[in-house]
Amino acid sequence: RYVTKAAYVVLGVTMDGRKDILGVWIGEHENSKFWLNVLNDLKSRGVLDVYLFCTDGLCGMMQAIEAVFPKSRLQRCIVHQVRSSTRYVSYKDIKKVVADLKKIYGAVTLEEAEKNLQTFAEAWRKQYPSCVKSWEENWPVLSTFFEYPVEIRKIIYTTNIIEGLNRQFRQITKNKPSFTNDDSLRRMLYLASQRIVKHWHARYQNWDLVLSQLEIMFADRAIG
Repeated sequence: RYVTKAAYVVLGVTMDGRKDILGVWIGEHENSKFWLNVLNDLKSRGVLDVYLFCTDGLCGMMQAIEAVFPKSRLQRCIVHQVRSSTRYVSYKDIKKVVADLKKIYGAVTLEEAEKNLQTFAEAWRKQYPSCVKSWEENWPVLSTFFEYPVEIRKIIYTTNIIEGLNRQFRQITKNKPSFTNDDSLRRMLYLASQRIVKHWHARYQNWDLVLSQLEIMFADRAIG
């Protein structure tokens, strides 16, 4: 029988500012137990600390992070949040709603963002209550990036770097409609990841500035 499964990718930014694929896990259901296994796997393989996790709306991720890396913070992808929260917004209103949302995540300070969120809620709650509720309920993990300087915010407010990697994986797997087992898929993705990583030479822009700020922000935690 055919079973649909997903490949979950963890991509990290090392202390020298370069991207690296930390692993690919195959699973049918994402929940706290699944992510607990993933994070424990990373920890057992030598990941000592994680300053910040950037994810989309992954079920159970927050509970797993608190159990394995309790000092770590979570930032939910703003792009995914905009996309999911406006799914049922009318076509005639979508541009206005998105423009108002941009005032929230594009704010300079947390105080300004919260003020714009309140204005957004007052303007759209009656018409699109689920959209407003989604932003209000998830605000603690949507607003984490406001704690960081602008140079770091550009890196962490979205998971676009993983989306780009996923597109490369899909180009490889689309010509093979099925796999005999999890290992066959895992091996194909592993070989693909080795080819992809070879082309990742550049560091993040202004990384020396970013690192110096991280050293101050996380002075109580080991760097290196």
